[in-house]
Amino acid sequence: MTPNFLSIHHVSMIISNLEQSRYFYHEVLGLEIDDSRPDLAFAGLWLQVNESQQIHLLLVDNPDPQKRPEHGGRDRHAAFKVNDINQFGLRLKQHQITYRKSSSGRAAIFVRDPDGNTLELME
Repeated sequence: MTPNFLSIHHVSMIISNLEQSRYFYHEVLGLEIDDSRPDLAFAGLWLQVNESQQIHLLLVDNPDPQKRPEHGGRDRHAAFKVNDINQFGLRLKQHQITYRKSSSGRAAIFVRDPDGNTLELME
């Protein structure tokens, strides 16, 4: 382990619809929006995972968003530790969002956002 790397500061996800992504990340997953995002040359959102970590949503061109493996764990993804995996499973079901449990038997689920970006939520 390199001592210069202490934690993940942010993960960037390419999105195609700002309102759809805002709903998913803010309303469904419950992440707070960080209003300190500067005025950049493209639209997007910064979302707080905790005090020191963020997800940055980038509304930019995505060359080929449809070519993705079926299981999100075999795709580019960001993994986040959570307190209660079952709580997130219930929230996703309430919003009629499909997810998959880890095939390894770990306490983890994989869910795709509206643009096919994969999130792994794990205990």
